[in-house]
Amino acid sequence: MDDVAWGVLTLGLTLLGGIYTWFAFKRRGLAAGLRGAGLTLLPLAAYLTKTLQMFSRIADAITDWAADLVFSPRVWLGVVVAGAAVVLYVAGRALDRRKGARGGKPKQVKSETPRAVGGTAIDDDDDMADIEAILRSRGIT
Repeated sequence: MDDVAWGVLTLGLTLLGGIYTWFAFKRRGLAAGLRGAGLTLLPLAAYLTKTLQMFSRIADAITDWAADLVFSPRVWLGVVVAGAAVVLYVAGRALDRRKGARGGKPKQVKSETPRAVGGTAIDDDDDMADIEAILRSRGIT
């Protein structure tokens, strides 16, 4: 589209917004009229900053991509390859989990506090002993 077509589109959108603003002002008052005036000026601002043309190019690019997605065998092949990649990745993760559950080497977990055979702390920390006593009194071991 050329500048004249963009100008006509902008003028039309601004006039429609102006009509909406007038009705909003008459029916719902000054606050609604001011909001409508703000919305009415957006197409003009988009035209002056060339944002309207940018959105048109973005919409054209998305439309072209969607048309290629539907009608191009090459794009469908890409979709199939992406699906195969996801399936292989998920299968690899599932096998890792099964290996860990069936006989892979278990990870060594280091305890922060040394424990005796009975499960109590052997260091002399009074706070830890108090916490363990509270937990034992509530049946938590």
